Amino acid sequence: MAKLQNLLSSVKRKEGVATQSQPAISEQSESPVRHLAIIMDGNGRWATQRHLPRLAGHKAGVNALRRLVECAADEHIEMLSVYAFSTENWGRPRAEVEGLMRLFWETIRSDLEKLHRDGVRLRHLGRLYDLSPDLQKAVRDSVELTRNNTRIGLNVCFNYGGRAELVDAIRQIIADGRQPDTITEELISSYLYTRDLPDPDMVIRTAGEMRVSNFLLWQSAYSEYYATPTLWPDFGREDLLEALESYQQRHRRFGRLDVSSTGNQA
Repeated sequence: MAKLQNLLSSVKRKEGVATQSQPAISEQSESPVRHLAIIMDGNGRWATQRHLPRLAGHKAGVNALRRLVECAADEHIEMLSVYAFSTENWGRPRAEVEGLMRLFWETIRSDLEKLHRDGVRLRHLGRLYDLSPDLQKAVRDSVELTRNNTRIGLNVCFNYGGRAELVDAIRQIIADGRQPDTITEELISSYLYTRDLPDPDMVIRTAGEMRVSNFLLWQSAYSEYYATPTLWPDFGREDLLEALESYQQRHRRFGRLDVSSTGNQA
């Protein structure tokens, strides 16, 4: 009888240990990066290196984005914001701009149902009214179809510019008759395209460039930046994991001092 009681006590102790360790496993499944923003650069260089037309590089970039959405969801990242077409990109050669518009339209048509099945919530950030009526409708329909999905949010910044966003916000603030003494950071944020979204924790730029390029200027004020020489069409899971590992080594202070346990200030 004594042996049986000892055996039952041993089993209970093991169950207690397993129960106590469960929260740690749950915590490890959560990514420290809630919102990841990406400047997808290098499509043209990727194509040039292969003696292909630039549009072939943009098509390869769409494939890279498909990979990234899956990888980010697997890593429990809640939201992606990707820089697909800037307000300055209208200045590129007409053939390239028309090709990008066509590619955007074709990608919506070909990928929408799968994105919806996979639980991706789509959102457009930028000036929608500059796009063609059929493209505007396609964007609105895709946003409406996926609005209740919860696996991962994908914010496509198309015809987006950080300065244009601020101009649009200020215009609306004035139109709403806001008084100068009511203008706060919180009020301005509530008028941005990203009004109900968290600021990005990290901004990745591919292709080795070290520019902000008018991307999420207000929202990324305290984001961690990460640059990689990898051209966007070649960006994959290993590149993402390296970026996330770099993020985990950093200490976000948001302009404040970081006081260590020894009392030293960093």
